Amino acid sequence: MKYTEASRYALNALKKAGADKAACKVSSGRKDELNVEANKFSLMRTLFNDELTLKALKDNKKGVTRINKLDKKSIDKAVEDCMALVSSALPDEAEDIAEKIENKTFDQSTGGCDMDLLFSRTKDYIEQVKDEHPKIVLESMSTDFNSSKTIYINSNGAEFNTNTEYYMIGTMFSAKDGEKSSSFNNFGACLSSLKVPFIDIDMHRALLSESEQSLYPRMVEEKFTGKVIVTPACNDMLWQTIIDCFLSERSLIEGTSRWKDALGAKVADSKLSLRAVPHHPDIVAGERFTSDGYESKNFDFIHEGVLKSFALSLYGSKKTGKPRALNSNSWISEIPAGSTPLQEMIKGIDRGILLNRFSGASPGPSGDVSGVAKNSFLIEKGAIAGALKETMVSFNIVDALQKIDISKERCLNGFSIIPWCCIDGVTISGAA
Repeated sequence: MKYTEASRYALNALKKAGADKAACKVSSGRKDELNVEANKFSLMRTLFNDELTLKALKDNKKGVTRINKLDKKSIDKAVEDCMALVSSALPDEAEDIAEKIENKTFDQSTGGCDMDLLFSRTKDYIEQVKDEHPKIVLESMSTDFNSSKTIYINSNGAEFNTNTEYYMIGTMFSAKDGEKSSSFNNFGACLSSLKVPFIDIDMHRALLSESEQSLYPRMVEEKFTGKVIVTPACNDMLWQTIIDCFLSERSLIEGTSRWKDALGAKVADSKLSLRAVPHHPDIVAGERFTSDGYESKNFDFIHEGVLKSFALSLYGSKKTGKPRALNSNSWISEIPAGSTPLQEMIKGIDRGILLNRFSGASPGPSGDVSGVAKNSFLIEKGAIAGALKETMVSFNIVDALQKIDISKERCLNGFSIIPWCCIDGVTISGAA
């Protein structure tokens, strides 16, 4: 069946099977993909993907089933399985689906795939890297065009349709010079067009160059406390960690979030705002409806240092009594630009680190972070003083937000819009 027909058939089948409330999401997608390994093309393929997600509620008990077929027989079996899960579930009054507000259709198409240009851009990138960064080895690379049509409907009458198209690039690379080799690094971007050569996308050249410089690292000779500039390439270490540990549904339901009672309170430097922005014009293929069945909207997590929202679904909101977040893709984020140029930020540091990659466990409720800085650089007396060997860093992530400097420059990669941010009070303690 076509995806729209399949969604209506499945929803009606759930209701006939006894569901008090039901929801259905169907996606039908295609990916045209090119792969590169060790600087050479290795694969070209087209993948098709159909996905059906069913949710049923009966007597406050929930069942969820996912399948990758849209024929009648498979849907009937999925409905049967979903209702069996309902029967064995424990009741939970927080389980629900969205009420109908305003049904909408969203067109995020870009005019279709230009496979010839995608191949040319990929080939040009391989050659540019070889010419401009001869010590770089492209260990793997994928470029692809993705298209999908999705429908969400539920038994309350809510309905959303999306038609989405976008390009993706992902690379993993390292530098090699004889017996010397750097730690691997990676880069990814989501694109609405192929107007810009891949090597010219924000931060890409810098990361390639820094990998070559990392062939000749130095050790931190003594433990010290200094400043760290967290680059957009290390977005997950700072901003996604804050969301996961202090704003997420899990941390709030379990009561481990240090900010569980801080809504409306000042939690960070007034220079800091953190937003979830699927509708920002520089975000490609941003979410248009939530997994619960609401239209997605931009919102602030933190505005000028004040906590404004948590990352709660409808379930999390009902479970905790706190407001529901206005979208469910919190990692699609923006931090407004600051007033300090990056070079001035570096000049203002007597001793510290430019941090590109971090490997460490998530902090506990206290916010203490400890891990290894990788692909990073020592800053001394206001200048980059060379690449670092893997180095231990530790700090308290909540305390670090109380005094933060934010760069004028920001990195745009289609997923997020993030500046360089300088935090203080970080302990840097030599080789890992």
